[in-house]
Amino acid sequence: MADTRVTFVIGENPPARLDKAIARDVPEQAHLSRSRLARLVADAAVQVNGTVVTDPRARLTEGDEIAITVEITQDLETQPEDIPLDIRHEDDDLIVIHKPVGMVVHPAPGSPGGTLVNALLHHFDGRLSGVGGEKRPGIVHRIDKDTSGLLVVAKSDAAHHGLAKQFEKHTVHRRYLALCYGVPSASDPRLRGVKGTSFEPGNILKITTMLARHKTDRQRQAVLFTGGRHAVTRVRIVEDFGAAALIECWLETGRTHQIRVHMAHAGHALIGDQTYGGRRKLPKGHPGLEDVLSFPRQALHAAELGFVHPVTEEDMRFAADMPADMQALQDALTGSA
Repeated sequence: MADTRVTFVIGENPPARLDKAIARDVPEQAHLSRSRLARLVADAAVQVNGTVVTDPRARLTEGDEIAITVEITQDLETQPEDIPLDIRHEDDDLIVIHKPVGMVVHPAPGSPGGTLVNALLHHFDGRLSGVGGEKRPGIVHRIDKDTSGLLVVAKSDAAHHGLAKQFEKHTVHRRYLALCYGVPSASDPRLRGVKGTSFEPGNILKITTMLARHKTDRQRQAVLFTGGRHAVTRVRIVEDFGAAALIECWLETGRTHQIRVHMAHAGHALIGDQTYGGRRKLPKGHPGLEDVLSFPRQALHAAELGFVHPVTEEDMRFAADMPADMQALQDALTGSA
């Protein structure tokens, strides 16, 4: 076993207890659950402004510096699997992958194999950053199983820490393409009345809410305005199809299902989204109606990824075209299919 340190700063209006405050603000890339954090507090692994604190009821204030010492597993139990990878860049410290639709990023209950991690372990002969733990070596961020697009994975611990810090500071550039129901425009008075939405110059929709796990469905995220994690998404119309649109989304934060739940909250759920799409349909006679009804996944693609290389400090930028199924759906919506 070895140790790594997770560091972050407490945000504004923290919960009254230390255990709840660190659970709210710990970077998602650390993959530390509430129960794991509680054990770490009890094990004297949590420092506040340089002092070990073991009382979960201790009070924190905005700006407190947190350092958590976490044991990481060096011997990975997840098995390597010979799965083809679409590699866009690779060096000694990191690799950029174009993840296909249907691939899970890391093993979890229900998907113990066939994941990106299994494929990476085979590609690197088991050598990945151990910071993410036994099931998530090298994983700095994720995209959903049925979302395609670009991911960066850390090969060294130095790269893992450096990339995680960039994600924590929201300096990583991430641009997504999506197909949604309706057209999210500033000219829509209904949209201007949705709490948490506003418009910036250039008809850019800004969605600002808190996000947390749904109280009754643990597979879903829910929009909140008190508690949870701060989340900001910006949306611009790329093409207007009348009752649907091709949009691009920028993430200021990177929460689980963020684009999907934010677009549903705004009344513009993604086409094919079985979790957040509700009962949205196109009107009869609209081009692409049958294609939309049969589209089997959320129409979401991580099209651009940019960051500063955590070791060489080089500015890295990558782009990936929309996959064939989304392109075909776009063509159907324009009536050109």
